[in-house]
Amino acid sequence: MARRFLAMPEFWRSYARLTDSQREAARAAWSIFKQNPFDQRLGTHKINSLSARFGRTVFSVWIQPDLRAVFYLDGSDVVSLDIGTHAIYR
Repeated sequence: MARRFLAMPEFWRSYARLTDSQREAARAAWSIFKQNPFDQRLGTHKINSLSARFGRTVFSVWIQPDLRAVFYLDGSDVVSLDIGTHAIYR
């Protein structure tokens, strides 16, 4: 089954608030992410606080020193929850 990439509305609201340089970095990370969300260049790791809140394993990927995106897997789907600073972990 082909992997689908979905995004929650909060992700798009946060993405719209990013600076141009942050959006450019996010697009560069996306090109890696869509090939493999667990590529070592993304530093993908589990976020326990969000995993507990959502009742499923939530992961974070590194985009810039203070820019992260969080997502979870739902079967073959990858669902992006939010993008922003470490504050998105709260």
